[in-house]
Amino acid sequence: MLNVVAVMGRLVADPELRKTPNGVSTTTFTIACDRSYVKPGAERQTDFLDIVAWRSSAEFVCKYFRKGQLIAANGSLQTRTYEDKEGKKRKVYEIVADNLHFADSKGSSGGGGGGGTYAAATPARIQEEEPASYSAGAPDDFAVIDDSEDLPF
Repeated sequence: MLNVVAVMGRLVADPELRKTPNGVSTTTFTIACDRSYVKPGAERQTDFLDIVAWRSSAEFVCKYFRKGQLIAANGSLQTRTYEDKEGKKRKVYEIVADNLHFADSKGSSGGGGGGGTYAAATPARIQEEEPASYSAGAPDDFAVIDDSEDLPF
């Protein structure tokens, strides 16, 4: 079976961190995603998708994201059912996020800190990826490859 979802959209509200009775961090937030297809003469439609994040992913989102920021998420689609106050059965579709990433550029109006790709599973080691600098190396750092021999693979 395959259940993989990748979405990108803007947060409709600031995410709020909650804790389960066992102390596990969690957050549920909604993103607005524009549909890619627009019927001629019609306005572009937007879908509002609920995303659930757990543990360090939840802490990461609540610490670094705010309303209006562009966020990319991948994970799996899950459903659950519940009874509302009137006794009617309801079904909910949610994306359970495995990884969450900044999708805004640094200078965008959406807020701070975007521009790179950050894995939510390791928020303590968040660093922007900088391009490799080859000008700092010495000529002795590189070896000449003898291409007259057979390749080792």
